Amino acid sequence: MRALIIDDSRALRAIVAKLVKGLGFEVLEAGNGREGLEQLKSQGAVDLSLVDWNMPDMNGIQFIQAVRAQEQYNDMKLMVITTQTEIDHITEALESGANEYLMKPFTKEALLTKLEMLGIVNP
Repeated sequence: MRALIIDDSRALRAIVAKLVKGLGFEVLEAGNGREGLEQLKSQGAVDLSLVDWNMPDMNGIQFIQAVRAQEQYNDMKLMVITTQTEIDHITEALESGANEYLMKPFTKEALLTKLEMLGIVNP
């Protein structure tokens, strides 16, 4: 299993990477949506992408829309991890093609629960 973590915060990428590596994932990282698309193009599809909303150059929603427009990524699970807590933001993320939504700050248990809901890990 491979995961792509996209966040402009290097610290948050490191925290999330440690959590998902502990679940057995190989981890790729990117600092914004454009870098995320470049990772997919050079490294191939991943099973899971954990995407921040607010990033420079290409935000998380733009990344999700770009991924969902490409058939080869149809099976990829996309989770937005963000400080955006308004219901309108959650709705926009899900309508754009995200499979799940997790609000920062979050616990390891909250992330694990979301991954279980996506069928990525077993309870």
